[in-house]
Amino acid sequence: MQPTVHISPSILSADFARLGEEVRAIDEAGADWIHIDVMDGHYVPNITIGPGVVKALRPHTRKPFDVHLMISPIDLYLEAFADAGADIITVHPEAGPHLHRTIQHIKSLGKKAGVALNPATPAKMLDYVLEDVDLVLVMSVNPGFGGQSFITSQLRKIEALRRSIDKLGKPIELEVDGGIDRETSRLVIDAGATALVAGTATFRGGPSAYADNIRALRGINELAGAQ
Repeated sequence: MQPTVHISPSILSADFARLGEEVRAIDEAGADWIHIDVMDGHYVPNITIGPGVVKALRPHTRKPFDVHLMISPIDLYLEAFADAGADIITVHPEAGPHLHRTIQHIKSLGKKAGVALNPATPAKMLDYVLEDVDLVLVMSVNPGFGGQSFITSQLRKIEALRRSIDKLGKPIELEVDGGIDRETSRLVIDAGATALVAGTATFRGGPSAYADNIRALRGINELAGAQ
């Protein structure tokens, strides 16, 4: 039996002119988490939002804020995002000199710690910190922009991480972000993912379509779990 899969819509694909309304809409449509992509124009070639926007969005939902920090250096900003209302803070190993220290800092702030792996970053990067994290995020596109196509080689990485997590026996979420739609979501669920970041696939069609879009992703989950 497949575990419950969390749907975490990325607001990178939302209407930025009405972000508060968009967050409320995906909450009401059935999202489990709210995925917030933070980019600095340095670690990745794009600039999005900072902790001030996260703080402004916090009153619009009680759902967990799944904050993905694509910024470097990373350690200087952890407290700001924790104070702004992040529940899960996910970082990249390449974004700071001491990943273990960064993970411990996040946990000392009372937040769940995640580590994101870029397409070229191997699963073995986590060999000596996996037991300390709450979430592993596999990037199935190169980070920096929404709307990219799924990189199929990442399925092997998801499978490898699933085996490592199961062997460890800890409740670590295995999240996948990039090119997730009705077809690719079934592939990553079958490979062992427990959380899906879906931007374009969630926000396509406007607010009246959000619930159906999320149900479609859940329907794929149910089909995968029935096999």
